[in-house]
Amino acid sequence: MYKKQIFSNGLRLVTVPMKGTKAVTVLVLVEAGSKYEDKKNNGISHFLEHMFFKGTKKRPNTLAIAETLDRVGGEYNAFTSKEYTGYYAKVDAKHLHLALDWVSDIFLNSKLDSQEIEREKGVIIEEINMYLDTPIKYIGDLWEELLYNNQPAGWKILGEKETIAKMKRKQFLDYLKEHYLAKNVVIVVAGNIGKTKSPAYGRKVQSYFADIKKGRPKTKQKVVVKQKKPEVLVHYKKTDQTHLYLGVRGYDIFDSRKYALGLLGVILGGNMSSRLESSVKGKEGLAYYIRTSVQAYTDSGYLVTYAGVDNKKVEKAIKIILDEYKKITQEKVSVMELKKAKDYIKGSTVLDLESSDAIASFLGGQEILTGKILTPEEKFAKIDSVTVKDIYEVANDVFKPEKLNLALIGPFKNEGEFKQILDSSF
Repeated sequence: MYKKQIFSNGLRLVTVPMKGTKAVTVLVLVEAGSKYEDKKNNGISHFLEHMFFKGTKKRPNTLAIAETLDRVGGEYNAFTSKEYTGYYAKVDAKHLHLALDWVSDIFLNSKLDSQEIEREKGVIIEEINMYLDTPIKYIGDLWEELLYNNQPAGWKILGEKETIAKMKRKQFLDYLKEHYLAKNVVIVVAGNIGKTKSPAYGRKVQSYFADIKKGRPKTKQKVVVKQKKPEVLVHYKKTDQTHLYLGVRGYDIFDSRKYALGLLGVILGGNMSSRLESSVKGKEGLAYYIRTSVQAYTDSGYLVTYAGVDNKKVEKAIKIILDEYKKITQEKVSVMELKKAKDYIKGSTVLDLESSDAIASFLGGQEILTGKILTPEEKFAKIDSVTVKDIYEVANDVFKPEKLNLALIGPFKNEGEFKQILDSSF
């Protein structure tokens, strides 16, 4: 059970009392990620996340910020995605108000010192270098670059090194004024918080964020898709293993077909007994890792299979994946296979939601993206309603040549041979 409150300035609070835990998580989400950026400030959402740990008036430096929760054994961090950024603290429940004070302080009162910005540029650039040198991570960026091209949805969350190096303090202040506004923010308090039904509790939490600015937030650029044929992106790199993403465009987060697509992803490559795990890894021994996942953004989505394979066996692996895609459009899955996929999603979700931080993320993520929260039970009901026919129809809708994409990192320079494989797949 949870309670949602919307205050007069538009700030939202979700409280989730949980039994059987002595911990509590305070999570603050803001509707501002890399899809809200432009070419001149690409990477600023993530950069700003770093700067929130560099000092406030109350806690003047990184050490003071860290020691506040280290003294009570707390966990704390932040993260940036394409569509939102989050800041959280997880502590013993008796330190709830310390966590609220800490999160609200860095969120509202960070100094954004110019010298600290210049110093942190080096840290960000090295983080970018780490990703560029790690194919298993970088391939995900290339995949979305292939899908969305030169628009915010296709840019790196970390930004480009050249852009990061030019950023100035005024850009950070402007970005805060445009996005870090009450209507754009969701606060989630989940865990051992006792009785939270009284309005006084909500006002107490709200008081920590009393200085949050009001205003009309700047909206993001909507994704434009113009694909008419299979597309390939090859990134040349001398590697012993080729890392690839092969998939199709799917549905946004508001499309009810996302539940069928999610189940389709599980059936194809969502676990160790999935079709692709059995064929690519078990039968052929082509990959150490292979998985299929589904992503739904507010304005786009996709299903993708990712794997790391021997450079000499890339074409074979691609053809097997494509064969499995084609097969599932021709033969309906069995009732038992669909049931197994449903039970897998429900069971893994239950396991994932055992902690207060997971619950906060589950509910808060829905609220910040859609403005509506479904409980696990409500989501399970939608999953259970998916039929064999639904899977068949969704498979035939997404597995089409004009929705097919392949991105890979390996010792290859010619895209032509891979395009030929995709062109002849369906």
